[in-house]
Amino acid sequence: MTSLPAPHRVPAPLPRIIQGGMGIAVSDWQLARTVSQHGGLGVVSGTGIDTVLLRRLQDGDPGGHLRRVLATFPQASLVQACLQRFFRSGGRAPGEPYARLPLPSATRFRDAWTMTLLGAYAEVALARGGHAHPVGLNLLTKLQLHTLPALYGAMLAGVDTVIMGAGIPRDIPGVLDALAAGQPATLRLDVRGGEALPLTFDPADFGLPRVPLARPNFYPVVSSHVLAGVLARKASGAVQGFIVEGPTAGGHNAPPRGPLTLDIQGQPVYGERDAADLSAIRALGLPFWLAGGFGAAGGLQAALAAGATGIQVGTLFAFAQESGLRADLKAAVLAHAASEPLEVLTDLHASPTGFPFKVVALPGTLAQPGVYAARTRVCDLGYLREAYHTEQGGVGWRCPAEPVAAYVAKGGALENTQGRKCLCNALLADAGYAQVGRGAVEEAALLTSGDDLGRLRDWAPGYGAADVLRVLGG
Repeated sequence: MTSLPAPHRVPAPLPRIIQGGMGIAVSDWQLARTVSQHGGLGVVSGTGIDTVLLRRLQDGDPGGHLRRVLATFPQASLVQACLQRFFRSGGRAPGEPYARLPLPSATRFRDAWTMTLLGAYAEVALARGGHAHPVGLNLLTKLQLHTLPALYGAMLAGVDTVIMGAGIPRDIPGVLDALAAGQPATLRLDVRGGEALPLTFDPADFGLPRVPLARPNFYPVVSSHVLAGVLARKASGAVQGFIVEGPTAGGHNAPPRGPLTLDIQGQPVYGERDAADLSAIRALGLPFWLAGGFGAAGGLQAALAAGATGIQVGTLFAFAQESGLRADLKAAVLAHAASEPLEVLTDLHASPTGFPFKVVALPGTLAQPGVYAARTRVCDLGYLREAYHTEQGGVGWRCPAEPVAAYVAKGGALENTQGRKCLCNALLADAGYAQVGRGAVEEAALLTSGDDLGRLRDWAPGYGAADVLRVLGG
C-alpha cells in the first residue's frame, strides 16, 4: 500500500476569495489548482464525480493525469480493477455511448461508492499538485447516497475545506469527525413517507486502514441567519464558518420565505425577508463569506465592510479559461455578453430537487422549449432521485424528471413532472461528457449562472482565473 497523507496540517490564513464549487466538473481540478496557486481557495466539485471519473477514463484519460495520480491511491487493487474495467486506450469510437454504472440503491451501491472514492481522491490530489496551498471540495447535501465516499476520498487526498449547500447538512460535521478519527461514519438517508435509513462507510470495507486523517474545515451554505444559528448550535459537530448565499447566486437557490409571489416571467419574487441578517451571523463569532452578486471590482471591499471574511464567486470563474466548462459554451456566452447579454431566469420547475434553479437562456440548450420538448425523458444516472417508502414496506426511487408514466406509477404527483429537466445529464454535457443516446443524439447542455452574467461584457475571451483574483482582490 502507498502511505497515506500525514494527518497534520499547518493552518493556513483564511481566504478572502473562495471559488464557487460548480458542478458537474465545471469546477474541476485545473481551475481549483490555478485559484489556489494564486491565493484564493480553489474548490473542486464532487457532484457526480464517479461518473466524471468513469467518462474521463473511457475518453482515454488525455494527458494521463488520472492514471498518474491514482497510482498514489493507498489501495492499488481498487485502482487496478477500475482501470481494467473502464479505461479505454485511445478513447471511445465516434458516436459510441459511455458505459454506465448500475444505478445505486440503499442496499446496492458498491460500484458507485468505489468510483466516488477514487474520483474524489483523484480530483483533490490533482488540484493540490505542484503547490502547498489549501484546496476545497463542494458537495450537494441532496446527494446523500454518494456523500460518504466522496468525503473520505477527498480527505485521503488532503482536502482542506468542505462546502455543502442545497439542503441542511446537519450531520456532516459528525461524519467528518468520525472519518478524521479513522472510524466508520454513518449518514442518514432520507426516505419520503418512511424512516431514514443509516448508510455507513467503513474504510476497511475497501481494504483501507483505519487511520487518523486531517479533519477539514466545514462551511455549510446558508441563506439565513436562522439556519446559520441552527447549524452552529445543533449540528453533529463543529462548523468552522458559513457561505452566506443570496438569491442572485447561480445554481440552486433557497425558495423565498412566506407566500410565493411570481413576477410576469414566472420567477419567484424575493424580498427583505430573504436577506440574511448579517449582524446576527456576525454574532455567532464564526467567519463567513458572502456569495451572490459580489463578482465585480469593489465586491470584496463591500463584503469586508459588512463584517464578512471575504466572498465566494462562481460565474466569473465558470467562464475562465481553466474551468471545465465546454469551450464552445464559453465562447457562445462571452460572444453574447459583448453584444446582447443573455437572460438568466430563476426557474421554479427545472430542478428535480424542487429548489429554484438559475437557467441561462442560451440557444441550443435545454433552456429552449423546443430542445426540452424534443428530448426523450430518461433517468440513467439518478443523482437527484428521492428515496420513498413503498406500499410493500420497502424503499423505492423516483425522479420527477424521469419518464412521466414511470414517476406517476411510483406514486409521484403528475404536476411535479412539469418542466423538470434532467440536470444530471445536462450538467455532464456542460463539461463535455454528454451521453450519446439513440440515433447518436447527444444529451443537450443546460447552463446555470448568477444574475450578474451581464458583467462578462467587461471580460475579454480567454481571461484566466488569475485575472479574476487580481481584479476582485484589487
